[in-house]
Amino acid sequence: MDSSYPSAEAFLLIGSEIAAVGSIQECRETAALHGSQEPEIRDFGAATVVPGFIDAHAHPLMYGQMMSWVDCGPAQATTIPEIVALLVQAAEKTPNGLPVRGFGYEHRNLLEGRHPTRHELDAVATDREVYLMNASGHGGVVNSYTLTLNGVTAETPNPQGGEFFRDANGELTGELSDAACNILTGVSGVKIGHHGPNFHLADEPGEHLRQLGLAQESFLSGGVTSIGDAQVSRREFDMYLRLAAENQLKVRVSMYLLSHLLEDALEMGLHGQFGNARLSFAGIKLYADGTLGGWTAYFPDGYVGDPCRTGQLYHEPAAYKALIAKAHAAGLQTATHAQSPTAIEMVIDAIESALVQRPDADARHRIEHCGLPTGEQISRMAHSGIRPVNQPQHYYNWGEGVQQAIGTPGERFNPLGEFIEAGVPVTISSDAPVAEPRPLEAIQAAVTRVTRNGHKLGPDNLCITVAQALAGHTINAATALGREDDLGSLTVGKKADFAVLTGDPLSTAAHEISAITVLQTWIDGTCQFTAEPDSASHESTGTPTLHTVNS
Repeated sequence: MDSSYPSAEAFLLIGSEIAAVGSIQECRETAALHGSQEPEIRDFGAATVVPGFIDAHAHPLMYGQMMSWVDCGPAQATTIPEIVALLVQAAEKTPNGLPVRGFGYEHRNLLEGRHPTRHELDAVATDREVYLMNASGHGGVVNSYTLTLNGVTAETPNPQGGEFFRDANGELTGELSDAACNILTGVSGVKIGHHGPNFHLADEPGEHLRQLGLAQESFLSGGVTSIGDAQVSRREFDMYLRLAAENQLKVRVSMYLLSHLLEDALEMGLHGQFGNARLSFAGIKLYADGTLGGWTAYFPDGYVGDPCRTGQLYHEPAAYKALIAKAHAAGLQTATHAQSPTAIEMVIDAIESALVQRPDADARHRIEHCGLPTGEQISRMAHSGIRPVNQPQHYYNWGEGVQQAIGTPGERFNPLGEFIEAGVPVTISSDAPVAEPRPLEAIQAAVTRVTRNGHKLGPDNLCITVAQALAGHTINAATALGREDDLGSLTVGKKADFAVLTGDPLSTAAHEISAITVLQTWIDGTCQFTAEPDSASHESTGTPTLHTVNS
């Protein structure tokens, strides 16, 4: 992904950095110039080496927590009875009194085309909490016990920014969204009124550390070497510091503090990125609206699929504009979750205003997800240097659902091709646990726009090339995190972060890219993951290592 070396035969590592890229002979000569002994040569044969994938928007702790829950996603269940059976099986293995939790279902992908109900989850357990989280992460379904335990009845008013859903007779269905999830997370969670949603259910610190450790192993197995954590509260910050103190933080993490911590950040005098090469503070995360998957993104005229639903904004526009202005004035990058055109307009308007007050040609403010921007908004993003951070796996997993929710405009969901046409750099991420951190699956989705069900979402001009998608998950993602000087490409002077693949995405049929396997993942010249269970990690010793692939 370096324009100086579109492809190469070999690269030389000295310590944790790349010292040369080119032919084997050129790398040998560079090693000699450094006064080094004959370099160790490691030949990857027919494998393809790419820069380590960078997942610029993910939620590692929440993802790790989901890994201990029951996977009820489309690969495991396509009907409500199948979901119930999975949860029943888990309940039989879960000690009495402990909750049963599942995740990953998307109701529009189920045969029934609807959410499960509390009565159906009552078949799992009637004496303890049962919670099935929707794939959007912004709500789900609970059993009757959970509602009764928390005193929620048909007469309970909906909290601001959330809903306890009811059927045509006014009876609770068990579905809940956004702030209504307080009954699960507690009122101290980060919610509307506190700048954003929080769906991390509290566990003991030791358990959170275990969850975070599991998550990073999964990221590594997907070839991911760097992560932008897009929702860092005190809990996440604490867990990263603990993991780093134990020398167990293998991946690189750039942290985006939730906006309710903005005043704390300013009080500490933060006015830009800080940290080390492994753990750093990157900026401030805000929310403009909710999610398309959970029908909480803000469409003031209602959803086509349900005109009574409008979703919501997390801030009044004036209050949001003041937050952006305050962060920008201090030199802090912002990353705002926004899906609907109305929410995206609020974000762009606030950033444009902040740039007028304090011009900065390289502020790199981000819009997370940026699902349905208008063409005019995309042009303004290009002019102001605003970077969208998209997740193609979202339309792979439930692209049809977006069309059902908002109608034909849903075909444009994540219009990557339009960004490229307007000169807006594309950045690709997973939003794990909303999608698995599998960059090759995301690249395939970006190139084909074909959903899990085989449906092509929108016209060809929304697709991008494989090279553009690779850039979106490597060098563009590094730039979105402010790390392009040391990450994102196999370039002399940069960190030796790379992934070894069984195939070349550039020469693989587009619909087969996700089948490429990650053989190894390297960070700082050290192998942190290998697909061969009996292979030992190769620790960096400072001895030059010359890596080659068949050209």
